[in-house]
Amino acid sequence: MTKSAHSDSPEQKEFRQHCREWLRDNPYPETDMRLPPTAMEIQAPEHMRYFQGWQKAAYDAGLVGCDYPIEVGGGGRNNCQHIANAEMFAAKTPFLPNVIGLGMAAPTLFHHGSKVLGQRLLPKLFSGEEIWCQGFSEPGAGSDLANVQTFAERDGDKWIINGHKVWTSLAHFAEWMILLLRTDKADKYRGMSYFVVPIRAALGKGVTVRPLIKITGETGFNEVLFDNLEVNDAYRLDEVGNGWQVAMTTLLYERGGGERLTPASGGRIQKSVAVDGLRRGAYGLIDLARGTARGEQLASDDPIIRDRIMQNIIDEQASRQNRRRARAPHLIDHPTRISLQQKLLITEIPQNIAQLGTEIAGLAGSLGTADQHAPEAGRWPMEYMASFGSTIAGGTSEIQRNILGERVLGLPKTK
Repeated sequence: MTKSAHSDSPEQKEFRQHCREWLRDNPYPETDMRLPPTAMEIQAPEHMRYFQGWQKAAYDAGLVGCDYPIEVGGGGRNNCQHIANAEMFAAKTPFLPNVIGLGMAAPTLFHHGSKVLGQRLLPKLFSGEEIWCQGFSEPGAGSDLANVQTFAERDGDKWIINGHKVWTSLAHFAEWMILLLRTDKADKYRGMSYFVVPIRAALGKGVTVRPLIKITGETGFNEVLFDNLEVNDAYRLDEVGNGWQVAMTTLLYERGGGERLTPASGGRIQKSVAVDGLRRGAYGLIDLARGTARGEQLASDDPIIRDRIMQNIIDEQASRQNRRRARAPHLIDHPTRISLQQKLLITEIPQNIAQLGTEIAGLAGSLGTADQHAPEAGRWPMEYMASFGSTIAGGTSEIQRNILGERVLGLPKTK
């Protein structure tokens, strides 16, 4: 029994039991493929199909989108999604690949989209049949999101879109994009509008997706170019010029601060508990240290290494307890403080763990995945290099600290 089960309501207790029984009776399919640790590293179509199959099965069983209304494809439950997420994590299931759709697009559509649009798009978003990506960052508008220049000009009941988006995770698989663009060049904030765009159907007809090579040598990020793409006005969310406010809803969920308003749908950006039989997270450092020689001793005999491993385990456990605390109303002193600080924790802790893993491996920690002598198939340097994408996405760690300092602690704005 998970530690939070004792506080479940009758509905939650029944749902938790359903999750456990279904997960026990429906183990995820075995595969000989070497699977990526997170959705952001999915490159091969066969990997995406594998993860999509799992998400569809979980959705059909009621474990995804379960807190959304039945009329938009949800389960109509009350505060149960976190239970499904916890039980899937405990069962060491594959991750849900449609992380941008579930964690960002779904709540934004729910809050700002029309009922017709929600009924049309949300069911296949929840099931993973249609993958989503996010069109926010641009070459000249990364951290300064209000500086987006992708422009849409109105033409009757259509909009003609031209511009350039970058760092677009999953665009190479996506059917849909949530898109922040400019509809008025005269007003920086009121001049933005927000659309959902069917980019897959428009490939070669106004949309071009080009892969970007990461420091790891892999793709995953992309740049997306719009060249006179026609989009119907029915795909606009909220009013013309209200895109900044809609984007703030998206960012609230991306940064973990919106869950108390409308629970996200599951499938957060988190690593699988185990891939290729290896333990993930800080506990994986113990296995590495016990198997790494340092002269006539093992790395695990070094008291400094042992202390640093334990600190990472403490940080990892504290992060998990912090998420539990975010669901206890009497412990909340600010509506978004705990969940916003989680954005820092869930991105920086894995980075710290991977960095220590690379250090423990020593000189062999510089060997890549193609080298047969690399410890654990080159996992640690790969995870360390890949981790920087997470500490940048959704606002860099520095920006997140500014948000917490200014909006939660009331500190003066930085200059």
